[in-house]
Amino acid sequence: MLFIQYPEPAFRIKKEEGRELLFDRLRKKWVLLTPEEWVRQNFISYLTVSKGYPLSLIAVEKEFRLGELKKRFDILVYNNRHEPWMMVECKAMDIELNDAVLAQLLRYHISLPVKYLVITNGKQSFGFRKVNGQLLEMDELPAAEQ
Repeated sequence: MLFIQYPEPAFRIKKEEGRELLFDRLRKKWVLLTPEEWVRQNFISYLTVSKGYPLSLIAVEKEFRLGELKKRFDILVYNNRHEPWMMVECKAMDIELNDAVLAQLLRYHISLPVKYLVITNGKQSFGFRKVNGQLLEMDELPAAEQ
């Protein structure tokens, strides 16, 4: 399991028509503040503030094709050559991280092969490094590629 020390949240949040919205600095727009979005934004803060990953190498909620299906990844981190490098699947805090969650990420990995795979619900996080076709569990995320 990964130990994640999240930085203090510094999000812009507003209420509009009875709904809470959060300003996503990557998408540069206000998004509905769902439990999964809270986890996603905190993980992005961890990547950028605590681990030093550049915002310019992170994509959020982008659509891709998995065969004939249209899917969306939660977080995709690129390396310094702008190649997909790490994919993160975020779930709400009350969702258990189990084999089904990992299987979802592995299906996405078919279309977007990456070296690192992460699943998180904000309370727990598991990271894997792909080595010779096998997934090896990590206890720490890699440093950002410079």
